[in-house]
Amino acid sequence: MMKIELLDEVDSTNRYIKRYLEGGEDVAVFASRQTGGMGTKGRAFLSERGGLYASFLTFHPSPVPAFEVMAHAAVSVCAVAEDFGLTPSIKWANDVLVGGRKLCGILIENVLGGAGVRASVVGIGVNVCNDLSALGGVAISLSEAAGRKIEVDRARERLIAHFAERTEFSRYLGYLRFLGREVTVTEGERVYRAVAREVLPDGRLSVEENGRVRALSSAEISLRLEER
Repeated sequence: MMKIELLDEVDSTNRYIKRYLEGGEDVAVFASRQTGGMGTKGRAFLSERGGLYASFLTFHPSPVPAFEVMAHAAVSVCAVAEDFGLTPSIKWANDVLVGGRKLCGILIENVLGGAGVRASVVGIGVNVCNDLSALGGVAISLSEAAGRKIEVDRARERLIAHFAERTEFSRYLGYLRFLGREVTVTEGERVYRAVAREVLPDGRLSVEENGRVRALSSAEISLRLEER
């Protein structure tokens, strides 16, 4: 069983949940609003009311690969979107999209031990019925995509249920709708086009550039899909 804590407002659910790291108990924390929401690479994450802001603290009985934690988070959000009749996709490595626009933000902080991750803090911010006008059209909410208002409470219930499920790698692969397409890869100072071939079990992306196949790490590159 996972302990669940509901907060009205907090600076960051990821920061808050770390108070439970010494307890050894799985915990989920939800807030109606964050005043200091965190995104990847130190960016701020817009966290006004109407969004679903969650952090899950999970202790793994044996070490797991870091990519497994990331894939599980993205698949959980995709499953929530499907519950409301939407067709989500994942842009490698863990951007969840609906209609080509970002549905959520995911920030993972792992505690390493042995050959993998012993505990993980998974922060997930899902746009549910919040105002995204300040983001210039790059993001979308469940409500906008579904064409009707979806309540945060319903989305929270579905996220709790799906996060408790086991994620098979094949399920993650099923949400990748860009494989076989040309992508733009930014690798340091170098920007080039390549064909995305497959995502390997360790999470690296295999791409083909001018007949040469390489495996790329998400920590080293950024990816942009080419428009069809």
